[in-house]
Amino acid sequence: MDSSFDRQFSEQGVHLLCGIDEAGRGALAGPVVAAAVILPPGIEIKGLDDSKKLTPNQRIDAAEDIRDLAVGFGIGQASVEEIDRLNILQATFLAMQRAVHNLPVEPDYCLIDGRDFPLIFYKNQKAALRGKAVIKGDGLSQCSAAASVIAKTYRDYLMNKLDPDFPVYGFADHKGYGTKRHRDSILQFGPSKIHRRSFLRKINATTGVKDEWLN
Repeated sequence: MDSSFDRQFSEQGVHLLCGIDEAGRGALAGPVVAAAVILPPGIEIKGLDDSKKLTPNQRIDAAEDIRDLAVGFGIGQASVEEIDRLNILQATFLAMQRAVHNLPVEPDYCLIDGRDFPLIFYKNQKAALRGKAVIKGDGLSQCSAAASVIAKTYRDYLMNKLDPDFPVYGFADHKGYGTKRHRDSILQFGPSKIHRRSFLRKINATTGVKDEWLN
């Protein structure tokens, strides 16, 4: 991926362009994680692409380069409880807000991978940040691709850490997504405390998850 998409913003006077993306939005278990990444203008990180197009090892290598070369990055997450209480879209926005809050510098402009651009504030600033949503932006923008890699690798790290505490579900393999093995484990053992009850209710008719497990 070259830097041509991001370069248009620097040519318009944007010096600190921030890409924002999430990981885990469609999973049945675990938090949703967002990352915000500001890269130096014009930089091209070798092998960087949308995290879904990279192997786990390629993502890890890219994440190391991003952390070394970025002007700054921030990570935020929303818990399973927040997902169930707010809904996944609002919880994703909350994770994005937390990621931006954790940036070491205030961005000039933000690119959010996706369809929606929520109000995003930097720390205690009263004015919302400028920016726009770009559908499939993580395949166009280096900053957005970097955010997707940081979010994905960090969430994978979290799910790997949780795996020994919940060994029957295989979180280290599927990272909480709805694979057959994962669904079968839920049916056999019931949901754990890190499963999203709101998601399981939606698929209840097809999975046979017991109603009493969802309360």
